Amino acid sequence: MTENTLYTSVTYAEMLVSALARYPDRLALVYRDERTSYRGLADTVSRVCQALAALGLQPGDCLAQLSGNRPEAVAVQFACYVLGLRYVPLHPLGAADDHAFILNDAGAAALIYEEQRFEEAAPRIAAQAPGLRHVLSHGRGGCGDGLFAAAATYPAVPLRPQAATDGIVAQLYTGGTSGRSKGVTLSSQAMVMNVFLTLSDWEWPGEIRFLCATPITHASGCMLVPILLRGGTVVLHSGFNAADFLHAVAAHRITATFLVPTMIYLLLEQQRIKEIDTSSLETVIYGGAPISPARLAEAIDAFGPIFMQIYSQSEAPNCATVLRRHEHVGGDLVRLSSCGRPLAGITVELLDEAAKPVALGEVGEICFRGPSIMNGYWQRPGETAETLRDGWLHTGDMAYRDADGFIFIVDRRKDMIVSGGFNVFPREVEDALTAHPAVAAAAVIGVPDEKWGEAVKAIVVLRPGAATESSELIAYVKARKGTVAAPKSVDLVSAIPLTALGKPDKKVLRAKYWGGQGRQVH
Repeated sequence: MTENTLYTSVTYAEMLVSALARYPDRLALVYRDERTSYRGLADTVSRVCQALAALGLQPGDCLAQLSGNRPEAVAVQFACYVLGLRYVPLHPLGAADDHAFILNDAGAAALIYEEQRFEEAAPRIAAQAPGLRHVLSHGRGGCGDGLFAAAATYPAVPLRPQAATDGIVAQLYTGGTSGRSKGVTLSSQAMVMNVFLTLSDWEWPGEIRFLCATPITHASGCMLVPILLRGGTVVLHSGFNAADFLHAVAAHRITATFLVPTMIYLLLEQQRIKEIDTSSLETVIYGGAPISPARLAEAIDAFGPIFMQIYSQSEAPNCATVLRRHEHVGGDLVRLSSCGRPLAGITVELLDEAAKPVALGEVGEICFRGPSIMNGYWQRPGETAETLRDGWLHTGDMAYRDADGFIFIVDRRKDMIVSGGFNVFPREVEDALTAHPAVAAAAVIGVPDEKWGEAVKAIVVLRPGAATESSELIAYVKARKGTVAAPKSVDLVSAIPLTALGKPDKKVLRAKYWGGQGRQVH
């Protein structure tokens, strides 16, 4: 073996270090009144690396972090990349029991937490994970013997990546709506490809000022390195408030952001209350859950043709398909229900049960193949083999493709309703309902029914001041989707429960009707 063959690729850590060194005097992070330059962020990461190394953490060890969007959280995340640690972010809105499960499942050696929000909760969570060797708060600004107090005792030295080219960069835990979360292991090579896909096939503004109000524990966290490689500035918000978000867009002249659909709906309502100048926005990236085409059309009218959809899963973060800004054809609700076309660099196919491509216009399971795919699920060989069978990543999402190559997701395989022997995809019923002028949001589930096996039930939130009857909504869907898809019943509610990721929590919705059934089909 020659010396050259030992080097297989650049590492994710090397890309990060390169980004921090390119624009030393530019503004990297903004958090409240705090401003951090690229040089300042690199220096902080250097000191945190030394403090973590002094704890005895070695490449491959697992470090978990429980924090909102803060500069300290970014520095810890980046230090893990440089040191070659296996980084596990804990969702700041997640449940304590779920956090404890993840710490134990991942074999975490260290837990770092934000004391401002988790000073009481973190020790209780840590007590349920006996394998932890270190539990430290950020400890900045005189908050005890925390990580940043220790880091401040070290000099800033040049960053020297220690991560292996084949090492695990991050371990992202799935939402767990259908059971316990699984740890998605992402290699350095997968994340390097993620950067290339993000920079080459997304529509970024020439000058990136990115407002980050979704947790960096998930999709937006994978956007940080690409943004910094472009010399962008990230404005951190630890939580989402529609009024605060809009004021920040105006104050910082934000050019790009990432939102989930529920956030877009809230921004629409807030703009109706008091309109704020958002003319600086060039690209609003959205994803994470299905969006109502009717509400998306409203958003385009309100904010302009600036929306870009991304679709993927944690198993191939952020990069599978994209619906670009110009492809959001105004007023065409069919096109607005598409998740776009595959990015260059990843293969997307719709497969049947025999792993064969389905015909144009027919529904099949969305499957991915490419270098940005996960290694597998942490210590779950059976589930890994099931998901990565036949050389494809099987998503569980069902979709069809039109003649122009646009993909249209009809629903999750597990969410499909079988009513009277016919397949009903809740997503299509939800899209029909949210096109009604009185409807703000809708979730559709199957419920037990003696006659139909499963009956279609809609849970609906009306717009402020709007009024309608269940019978009108049923008739509205029937006229557009037919008798089989029309709900047999409609519940009008004040709010739909959401998961920590902002998706309708259908597990909670189903529990009311399926309790004691023994199985979730009928």
